[in-house]
Amino acid sequence: MSQPPGWYPERPGSPVLRWWDGTQWTNHTQQKTDASVFELELGGQQDPSRVQQQVQQQAGVGPVHGGGGTLFTEPVLVVNQKVKLIEMANEYTVFDQHGRQLGTVVQVGQSALKKAVRFFASVDQFMTHRLEVRDLTGQPLLVLTRPRKVFKSRIVVEYPNGQPIGEIVQENMVGKINFGFVVNGQQIGGIRAENWRAWNFMVHDHTGQEIARITKTWEGFAKTMFTTADNYVVQIHRQLQNPLASLVVAAGLAIDTALKQDDRGFG
Repeated sequence: MSQPPGWYPERPGSPVLRWWDGTQWTNHTQQKTDASVFELELGGQQDPSRVQQQVQQQAGVGPVHGGGGTLFTEPVLVVNQKVKLIEMANEYTVFDQHGRQLGTVVQVGQSALKKAVRFFASVDQFMTHRLEVRDLTGQPLLVLTRPRKVFKSRIVVEYPNGQPIGEIVQENMVGKINFGFVVNGQQIGGIRAENWRAWNFMVHDHTGQEIARITKTWEGFAKTMFTTADNYVVQIHRQLQNPLASLVVAAGLAIDTALKQDDRGFG
Protein backbone atom coordinates (compact mmCIF):
# COMPACT_ATOMS: atom_id res chain seq x y z
CA MET A 1 0.00 0.00 0.00
CA SER A 2 1.40 3.40 -1.01
CA GLN A 3 2.23 5.91 1.73
CA PRO A 4 -0.01 9.02 1.46
CA PRO A 5 1.66 12.42 0.84
CA GLY A 6 2.88 14.12 4.00
CA TRP A 7 5.75 15.12 6.28
CA TYR A 8 7.68 12.15 7.71
CA PRO A 9 10.89 11.85 9.81
CA GLU A 10 14.00 11.30 7.69
CA ARG A 11 14.80 8.41 10.01
CA PRO A 12 13.23 7.11 13.25
CA GLY A 13 13.51 9.74 15.97
CA SER A 14 14.92 12.41 13.65
CA PRO A 15 13.77 16.03 14.28
CA VAL A 16 13.99 16.64 10.50
CA LEU A 17 10.83 16.02 8.49
CA ARG A 18 10.95 15.45 4.72
CA TRP A 19 8.01 15.79 2.30
CA TRP A 20 6.82 12.58 0.60
CA ASP A 21 4.68 13.50 -2.44
CA GLY A 22 3.07 10.09 -2.68
CA THR A 23 5.58 8.64 -5.11
CA GLN A 24 9.01 9.94 -4.05
CA TRP A 25 10.91 11.96 -1.45
CA THR A 26 11.33 15.65 -2.33
CA ASN A 27 13.97 18.24 -1.39
CA HIS A 28 11.54 19.99 1.02
CA THR A 29 12.47 19.54 4.69
CA GLN A 30 11.48 21.17 7.95
CA GLN A 31 12.17 20.87 11.66
CA LYS A 32 9.53 19.46 13.95
CA THR A 33 7.69 22.07 15.96
CA ASP A 34 7.81 22.10 19.74
CA ALA A 35 4.06 21.54 20.06
CA SER A 36 3.24 18.68 22.42
CA VAL A 37 0.47 16.11 22.22
CA PHE A 38 -0.60 17.38 25.64
CA GLU A 39 -1.40 20.86 24.32
CA LEU A 40 -5.15 21.20 23.97
CA GLU A 41 -5.93 23.19 20.85
CA LEU A 42 -9.29 24.97 20.59
CA GLY A 43 -10.97 25.49 17.25
CA GLY A 44 -10.03 24.17 13.85
CA GLN A 45 -9.22 25.58 10.42
CA GLN A 46 -9.66 29.34 10.24
CA ASP A 47 -12.64 30.46 8.17
CA PRO A 48 -11.53 32.93 5.44
CA SER A 49 -14.60 35.08 6.11
CA ARG A 50 -13.56 35.47 9.74
CA VAL A 51 -10.10 36.59 8.67
CA GLN A 52 -11.67 39.14 6.32
CA GLN A 53 -13.89 40.37 9.15
CA GLN A 54 -10.84 40.62 11.39
CA VAL A 55 -9.05 42.80 8.82
CA GLN A 56 -11.91 45.07 7.78
CA GLN A 57 -14.08 45.40 10.88
CA GLN A 58 -11.72 44.85 13.79
CA ALA A 59 -8.53 46.39 12.40
CA GLY A 60 -10.32 48.91 10.18
CA VAL A 61 -8.23 48.06 7.12
CA GLY A 62 -10.11 48.30 3.83
CA PRO A 63 -9.32 46.09 0.83
CA VAL A 64 -5.78 46.81 -0.36
CA HIS A 65 -4.80 46.17 -3.96
CA GLY A 66 -1.64 44.35 -4.96
CA GLY A 67 0.27 41.53 -3.36
CA GLY A 68 2.28 38.66 -4.74
CA GLY A 69 0.95 35.87 -2.56
CA THR A 70 3.95 35.60 -0.23
CA LEU A 71 4.86 36.78 3.27
CA PHE A 72 7.13 39.46 1.80
CA THR A 73 4.90 40.79 -0.98
CA GLU A 74 1.41 40.99 0.53
CA PRO A 75 0.34 44.43 1.81
CA VAL A 76 -1.70 42.92 4.66
CA LEU A 77 -0.63 40.06 6.94
CA VAL A 78 -3.01 38.51 9.46
CA VAL A 79 -1.15 36.81 12.31
CA ASN A 80 -3.35 34.52 14.41
CA GLN A 81 -1.97 32.57 17.33
CA LYS A 82 -3.26 29.03 17.63
CA VAL A 83 -5.77 28.95 20.45
CA LYS A 84 -4.82 26.38 23.11
CA LEU A 85 -6.19 25.65 26.54
CA ILE A 86 -2.76 24.26 27.43
CA GLU A 87 0.23 25.89 25.71
CA MET A 88 3.87 24.89 25.91
CA ALA A 89 4.95 26.06 22.43
CA ASN A 90 3.93 29.18 20.53
CA GLU A 91 2.39 28.62 17.09
CA TYR A 92 0.91 31.15 14.66
CA THR A 93 -0.78 30.96 11.27
CA VAL A 94 -0.29 33.83 8.80
CA PHE A 95 -2.98 34.75 6.24
CA ASP A 96 -3.42 37.41 3.60
CA GLN A 97 -6.31 39.89 3.78
CA HIS A 98 -8.62 37.45 1.96
CA GLY A 99 -8.06 34.59 4.40
CA ARG A 100 -5.60 32.62 2.27
CA GLN A 101 -2.83 31.05 4.31
CA LEU A 102 0.66 32.34 3.53
CA GLY A 103 2.75 30.52 6.09
CA THR A 104 3.29 29.67 9.74
CA VAL A 105 5.41 30.70 12.68
CA VAL A 106 6.46 27.84 14.95
CA GLN A 107 8.56 27.59 18.08
CA VAL A 108 11.52 25.22 17.85
CA GLY A 109 14.43 24.08 19.99
CA GLN A 110 12.70 23.57 23.34
CA SER A 111 13.78 20.72 25.58
CA ALA A 112 11.26 18.56 27.44
CA LEU A 113 12.42 20.18 30.68
CA LYS A 114 11.81 23.67 29.33
CA LYS A 115 8.28 22.74 28.25
CA ALA A 116 7.59 21.26 31.67
CA VAL A 117 8.80 24.43 33.39
CA ARG A 118 6.60 26.56 31.09
CA PHE A 119 3.62 24.40 31.98
CA PHE A 120 4.02 24.77 35.74
CA ALA A 121 5.33 28.34 36.05
CA SER A 122 5.14 31.75 34.33
CA VAL A 123 8.84 32.16 33.60
CA ASP A 124 8.75 32.68 29.83
CA GLN A 125 10.49 36.02 30.00
CA PHE A 126 13.57 34.40 31.55
CA MET A 127 13.86 31.84 28.73
CA THR A 128 15.25 32.07 25.22
CA HIS A 129 12.59 31.60 22.54
CA ARG A 130 13.32 30.64 18.94
CA LEU A 131 10.74 30.91 16.17
CA GLU A 132 10.89 29.77 12.56
CA VAL A 133 8.90 31.66 9.93
CA ARG A 134 7.91 29.10 7.28
CA ASP A 135 6.21 29.24 3.90
CA LEU A 136 3.39 26.91 2.85
CA THR A 137 5.81 24.12 1.93
CA GLY A 138 7.34 24.25 5.42
CA GLN A 139 10.58 25.84 4.24
CA PRO A 140 12.08 28.26 6.81
CA LEU A 141 12.29 31.86 5.57
CA LEU A 142 13.44 33.62 8.73
CA VAL A 143 14.67 32.57 12.18
CA LEU A 144 13.68 34.84 15.07
CA THR A 145 15.46 34.43 18.41
CA ARG A 146 14.43 36.29 21.53
CA PRO A 147 17.19 35.77 24.13
CA ARG A 148 16.11 35.47 27.73
CA LYS A 149 15.45 38.85 29.27
CA VAL A 150 15.21 40.53 32.62
CA PHE A 151 13.86 43.91 31.58
CA LYS A 152 14.02 44.64 27.83
CA SER A 153 13.31 42.38 24.86
CA ARG A 154 15.57 41.85 21.86
CA ILE A 155 14.70 39.86 18.73
CA VAL A 156 17.60 38.61 16.59
CA VAL A 157 16.51 38.15 12.95
CA GLU A 158 18.48 35.78 10.71
CA TYR A 159 18.17 33.84 7.50
CA PRO A 160 17.83 30.05 7.95
CA ASN A 161 21.53 29.60 7.08
CA GLY A 162 22.50 31.75 10.06
CA GLN A 163 23.30 34.91 8.09
CA PRO A 164 22.31 37.89 10.26
CA ILE A 165 19.75 40.41 9.05
CA GLY A 166 19.38 42.69 12.05
CA GLU A 167 17.83 43.09 15.48
CA ILE A 168 14.60 44.47 16.92
CA VAL A 169 15.65 46.09 20.20
CA GLN A 170 13.34 47.38 22.94
CA GLU A 171 14.33 50.93 23.83
CA ASN A 172 12.35 51.71 26.99
CA MET A 173 10.39 50.10 29.82
CA VAL A 174 8.10 52.88 31.00
CA GLY A 175 5.24 54.42 29.07
CA LYS A 176 4.61 53.65 25.41
CA ILE A 177 7.01 50.89 24.39
CA ASN A 178 9.37 51.59 21.48
CA PHE A 179 11.63 49.25 19.51
CA GLY A 180 14.46 50.05 17.13
CA PHE A 181 15.46 48.20 13.97
CA VAL A 182 19.24 47.88 14.22
CA VAL A 183 21.51 46.69 11.40
CA ASN A 184 25.30 46.66 11.86
CA GLY A 185 24.96 49.02 14.79
CA GLN A 186 22.87 51.56 12.85
CA GLN A 187 19.17 52.19 13.47
CA ILE A 188 17.19 52.03 10.22
CA GLY A 189 13.67 52.33 11.65
CA GLY A 190 11.54 51.12 14.50
CA ILE A 191 8.19 50.57 16.17
CA ARG A 192 6.25 52.92 18.42
CA ALA A 193 3.42 51.69 20.62
CA GLU A 194 0.35 53.90 20.42
CA ASN A 195 -0.75 53.24 24.00
CA TRP A 196 0.89 52.13 27.24
CA ARG A 197 -0.69 48.68 27.01
CA ALA A 198 1.34 48.14 23.83
CA TRP A 199 -1.56 46.84 21.75
CA ASN A 200 -1.21 48.85 18.51
CA PHE A 201 2.01 50.00 16.87
CA MET A 202 3.22 52.44 14.24
CA VAL A 203 6.19 51.13 12.24
CA HIS A 204 8.53 53.75 10.78
CA ASP A 205 11.69 54.06 8.71
CA HIS A 206 14.87 55.96 9.67
CA THR A 207 13.20 59.31 8.83
CA GLY A 208 10.27 58.65 11.17
CA GLN A 209 7.83 58.16 8.28
CA GLU A 210 5.15 55.54 8.87
CA ILE A 211 5.67 52.51 6.64
CA ALA A 212 3.43 49.96 8.37
CA ARG A 213 0.93 49.52 11.18
CA ILE A 214 0.35 46.64 13.59
CA THR A 215 -3.11 46.35 15.14
CA LYS A 216 -4.12 43.85 17.80
CA THR A 217 -7.56 42.36 17.19
CA TRP A 218 -10.04 40.96 19.68
CA GLU A 219 -10.39 37.16 19.69
CA GLY A 220 -13.64 37.20 21.64
CA PHE A 221 -14.46 37.10 25.34
CA ALA A 222 -14.75 33.32 25.67
CA LYS A 223 -11.36 32.54 24.13
CA THR A 224 -9.63 35.51 25.72
CA MET A 225 -10.91 34.52 29.15
CA PHE A 226 -9.51 31.00 29.01
CA THR A 227 -6.43 31.40 26.80
CA THR A 228 -3.59 33.86 26.11
CA ALA A 229 -3.85 33.73 22.29
CA ASP A 230 -3.31 37.03 20.49
CA ASN A 231 -4.10 38.07 16.93
CA TYR A 232 -2.60 40.93 14.91
CA VAL A 233 -3.18 42.59 11.55
CA VAL A 234 -0.08 44.04 9.89
CA GLN A 235 -0.64 46.61 7.14
CA ILE A 236 2.49 47.43 5.09
CA HIS A 237 2.01 50.70 3.22
CA ARG A 238 4.59 50.23 0.45
CA GLN A 239 7.01 47.68 -0.95
CA LEU A 240 10.17 47.64 1.14
CA GLN A 241 13.70 46.50 0.44
CA ASN A 242 15.84 44.28 2.66
CA PRO A 243 16.94 44.40 5.40
CA LEU A 244 14.03 46.71 6.35
CA ALA A 245 11.46 44.45 4.63
CA SER A 246 12.50 41.39 6.66
CA LEU A 247 12.62 43.36 9.92
CA VAL A 248 9.12 44.78 9.38
CA VAL A 249 7.70 41.33 8.64
CA ALA A 250 9.59 39.87 11.60
CA ALA A 251 8.22 42.62 13.85
CA GLY A 252 4.66 41.83 12.88
CA LEU A 253 5.17 38.12 13.44
CA ALA A 254 7.15 38.37 16.68
CA ILE A 255 5.59 41.32 18.51
CA ASP A 256 3.60 38.95 20.71
CA THR A 257 6.73 37.03 21.71
CA ALA A 258 8.67 40.24 22.31
CA LEU A 259 6.08 41.83 24.57
CA LYS A 260 3.73 39.36 26.12
CA GLN A 261 5.70 36.33 27.20
CA ASP A 262 5.72 37.44 30.82
CA ASP A 263 1.91 37.85 30.68
CA ARG A 264 2.06 41.36 32.05
CA GLY A 265 1.58 43.30 28.84
CA PHE A 266 4.88 45.11 29.13
CA GLY A 267 8.33 44.35 27.75
